[in-house]
Amino acid sequence: MPSTPLMTVTGTTLVLAAPPTAAPSPAAPRARGPYGRLFTLPGTRAFTAGNLIARLPTGMFGISAVMMIAGQRGSYALAGAVTATGLGATALAGPWTARLIDRYGQARIAVPATLIAVLGSLALVACIRLEAPAWTLFAAYAATATTPNIGGMSRARWTHLLRGSPAEHHTAMSFEQAADEFCFMFGPVLAAFLCSAVFPEAGTLTAAALLLTGMLVFTSRRATEPPVTAAPRRGGSPLGALGPLLFLFLALGLVFGSMEVSSIAYLDGHGMGAGTGLILAFQAAGSCAAGLLYGTLRPRGLGTCLAVLAAAMALPAAAAATGSVVLLAPALLLAGMATAPTMVTAMSRVHARTPEGRLNEGMTLAVTAIFAGIAAGSATAGAAVDRFGPATAYLLPVAAALSAVVAGRFIRRPGDRARVVLTTAAQDPQ
Repeated sequence: MPSTPLMTVTGTTLVLAAPPTAAPSPAAPRARGPYGRLFTLPGTRAFTAGNLIARLPTGMFGISAVMMIAGQRGSYALAGAVTATGLGATALAGPWTARLIDRYGQARIAVPATLIAVLGSLALVACIRLEAPAWTLFAAYAATATTPNIGGMSRARWTHLLRGSPAEHHTAMSFEQAADEFCFMFGPVLAAFLCSAVFPEAGTLTAAALLLTGMLVFTSRRATEPPVTAAPRRGGSPLGALGPLLFLFLALGLVFGSMEVSSIAYLDGHGMGAGTGLILAFQAAGSCAAGLLYGTLRPRGLGTCLAVLAAAMALPAAAAATGSVVLLAPALLLAGMATAPTMVTAMSRVHARTPEGRLNEGMTLAVTAIFAGIAAGSATAGAAVDRFGPATAYLLPVAAALSAVVAGRFIRRPGDRARVVLTTAAQDPQ
């Protein structure tokens, strides 16, 4: 730059212009990690806060209902039957609620559906307090089946915001899976504390309040809500598009359900008592940590993730065979670490195959298949525990994981059926 003043002419006046002063160079911005970059998008922090508040009750409602009903009516059989009825009602109502959300928008459908679910929870508490007939408990808890799939709606928002950015979308899906694991790990602990330390209905009431509050916060962020797309009338069913993926999610549910029941029975047989929840939390903690880590790494193929999952499920079985509770805790931790990457990769296939405008319905169908698998896995493991013992029952998660590997072999590359705008080859390489 010249050091002498510059001369300019304005009209008939000669003006000496001072040389421009060099602006101080700003400090270089800090490099943000994958999650830091993710939450710089406008509106993402707000809808994620609402998402987490509304998602925590998913891990609270079941155990709260069991403790409340068993505590007031003195029957675990009744409590189990009521919660099983609620699970069955959710499997029927969930996909229909999701379809309405895709068709008419998240805020328009999710808020009234949440209000119905909250009223069902309040009705359950009232029936317990008023000592109403047993059938009223079933009716009240069945009403909670209208609870929207908040995880699916959040994933749909990320998919809309990160359209055409497969790496960032992978990070977002990994975060969502870690959030699932955290809520299923912390929710039951919070519910058990409230029901035992405060009063039996405290868990259900708190969960209902959190669900409604979180859903209102989540749906208030309209700028990030995916636009409504008219569902195709022909050839647009997510059920037909997902195909063998639903069998895969059913097998994964078998893994989760049989592992939980086998672990509870094994720990109870070794006199762990109150420590059972802490040991089981190792599995969820491992999955949560692995999910966050996986979001910073390059996605792996579905076949690779399923093979690792099958190998990891053998670790708790090996630990149980030794009769050592000390070895079981790290075995569950490692088994959990194989869960999140598998779920993230499998869910990416759902994103790739689900017809445009039906994403929430497609993810709800996947979750419904998981719940069905959990129910079947829990029942099968319970029968195996009674007949062969908990150590032998640990072979069921291994067998279920191997069946998931087989199911994965029948799933074609997502690019064959992809209708969403993500670049599938980069999202889920084989």
